[in-house]
Amino acid sequence: MKPSSRSSEGKRFILSYLFLILFLCALASINEIRFDSFLKFGRCALSNVPQSYNSSSHSVASNSSSDDIRILIGILTLPDQYQRRHFLRLIYGTQSVAGAQVDVRFVFCNLTKEDQKVLVALEIMRYDDIIILNCQENMNKGKTYTFFSSLPEIFNSSDRPYPPYHYVMKGDDDTYFRLENLVESLRPLPREDLYYGYVIPCPSMDPYVHYMSGMGYLVSWDIAEWIRESDIPRNHLEGPEDKVFGEWIRDGHRAKNRFNAKWSMYNYPDPPTRCTHELWPDTIAVHLLKNQEKWIHTLKYFNVTSNLKPSKLYHIP
Repeated sequence: MKPSSRSSEGKRFILSYLFLILFLCALASINEIRFDSFLKFGRCALSNVPQSYNSSSHSVASNSSSDDIRILIGILTLPDQYQRRHFLRLIYGTQSVAGAQVDVRFVFCNLTKEDQKVLVALEIMRYDDIIILNCQENMNKGKTYTFFSSLPEIFNSSDRPYPPYHYVMKGDDDTYFRLENLVESLRPLPREDLYYGYVIPCPSMDPYVHYMSGMGYLVSWDIAEWIRESDIPRNHLEGPEDKVFGEWIRDGHRAKNRFNAKWSMYNYPDPPTRCTHELWPDTIAVHLLKNQEKWIHTLKYFNVTSNLKPSKLYHIP
């Protein structure tokens, strides 16, 4: 073979190789475009899939939006009250409220025992509904102050709406709150400078004279922020906590808006006193449920298991 023929074949081979490389590059570019489009389509499709509900979050909400009422209920209790907390989770976890977010949290001071550190940690991992305050456990020496004054630091955040809650309630662990009735009573009320509850003394109906019972009183978020910032509550911590709270409000000239929820809030009818009456349908809260018998009687009256679905798995007469 002549040298010129060999040179010509070599050129053809090189050109063929170059064309092959260009073809493969073009094919790869087309596939990359298709793959990117597929990924974008997939992301778009997945964005329409509802996110799974976290059953560990202990809140009661139904079709709520940023404009709906947001309420935090802090149940003041003790670290060792494990059975009481589990029972109350049943009570509040089976209630639903349309158009509102109601978060129930159990509140106590620093843990002091090794078993608490394990068992309470497990509760938090499972339910995420506990607030541990930086205080020594007490009833009438500042625990309520620590609760309210800690809330702005805990919940004010740039990644959530402001205020994080329109209302904050302090409640006892022997009080049964009917959340739907509570929310409905709050809908027409102001969301600022509000103080709400059961007026003490029992015969009184004037919320501007004394204070609200510790069974469960509620304030708007701005008052919680005032409690954190003001020296008035900080310098007056000891005494019956609900009475002391009312004195803060009085001395600070707060709560121009007040609402007396009596007689939708009351003590359990037995033993009868001036603070009690019989159970009735418009109830918001029943207080002094000190034993299981009283709880069961109250829950039966309000027919709380009426929504139990029929199943072959059980038979409850």
